[in-house]
Amino acid sequence: MKYSIESEDLQVEVNSIGMELSSIRSKHSNQEYIWQGNPAFWTGQAPVLFPIVGALKNGQMIHQGISYSLERHGFVRDSPKPILIDSGTNFLRFGMTWDAETLKIYPFKFSLEITFLLEGKSISIQHQITNTGAGDEAMLYSIGGHPAFNCPLKANESYEDYSLEFEKEETAATWLIDPSGLISLEQKPMLDHTKNLPLHSHLFDHDALVFKNLKSRRVKLVHQKKGPVLAVDFQDFNYLGIWAKPAAPFVCIEPWLGIADSVDSSQNLEEKEGILKLASGQSDQKSYSISILE
Repeated sequence: MKYSIESEDLQVEVNSIGMELSSIRSKHSNQEYIWQGNPAFWTGQAPVLFPIVGALKNGQMIHQGISYSLERHGFVRDSPKPILIDSGTNFLRFGMTWDAETLKIYPFKFSLEITFLLEGKSISIQHQITNTGAGDEAMLYSIGGHPAFNCPLKANESYEDYSLEFEKEETAATWLIDPSGLISLEQKPMLDHTKNLPLHSHLFDHDALVFKNLKSRRVKLVHQKKGPVLAVDFQDFNYLGIWAKPAAPFVCIEPWLGIADSVDSSQNLEEKEGILKLASGQSDQKSYSISILE
């Protein structure tokens, strides 16, 4: 089921299935900014990545000697289990908790609440993760966003009219992804003392761009002649993925806390790069925001 909130400027929709952002539409121009999931390319729109980001080596992780199977990006995306907890004219709060089925694939008791708060032309996506298990064992998890934006926005534009603009000048390489979705040991230079990453139809021929050490915590989608379209702010997130299906008319700007397994991963969850820990009863809040700049 989809739920709607609005401000003077925007109307926003969220699908309770997967707690997935499904629309950001201008009330003035009727422009839709979120990719609408055309199955010819990719049916996703803005899946929530939990309790892992990316793929596991051989699709499995090991915790306390027991192996668990988890699909890429975890089990929240496409899940019918989240429910609407609270709502108002400008916010929606959804929640999902552990159950007998999740314990079979992820051995921790958790609560995940996501609040979508709309103020003017900005929407904040606020994640609250809680370890609801008893005892001394820490809960291990990752979380990430995967919002996809229409690009180009207008019928008379091309993908090459657009670029991504980083908040700060960056010199950074992307970590290459192998055919099974794992982070390889190789890097490819991508940004060289620049804020600008031009988009083109072959940019994602070898999967996502994966950045581990950016200085920037804001990325704008920019039309090279018309100016900024939108921005994603991700102060709470240490990794950034940028992705689209090759030649597809969208671009994903993905804040991550966590990353896919590397090709040389031990598969031990405690040793997984970027893994986060929560003590019993402890909560953490991680947020990113999307701002329309037109």
